[in-house]
Amino acid sequence: MADICRRLLISGRVQGVCFRHYTRETALKTGVKGWVRNRSDGQVEALIEGEEQAVGLTLSWCRKGPKLARVDAIEITELPATDEFTEFQIL
Repeated sequence: MADICRRLLISGRVQGVCFRHYTRETALKTGVKGWVRNRSDGQVEALIEGEEQAVGLTLSWCRKGPKLARVDAIEITELPATDEFTEFQIL
């Protein structure tokens, strides 16, 4: 099965609640690769790439986030998979 790639812009109370850390843990469990980072506008941005089911599981987790987070919205952009990532990093 071919890999897919999604860019996520996550808004709400998503900074200062370990969102990046738990996103990385989830990515490692599901086997997706890519990165996650805080943005200066208060959003969290992530690029996730992997098998469709794994990307879907990671995206489902991002819709909820960790216990202290409040996810108000996620903007999802479909991108072509590049297979350039070897791991999932916090930037």
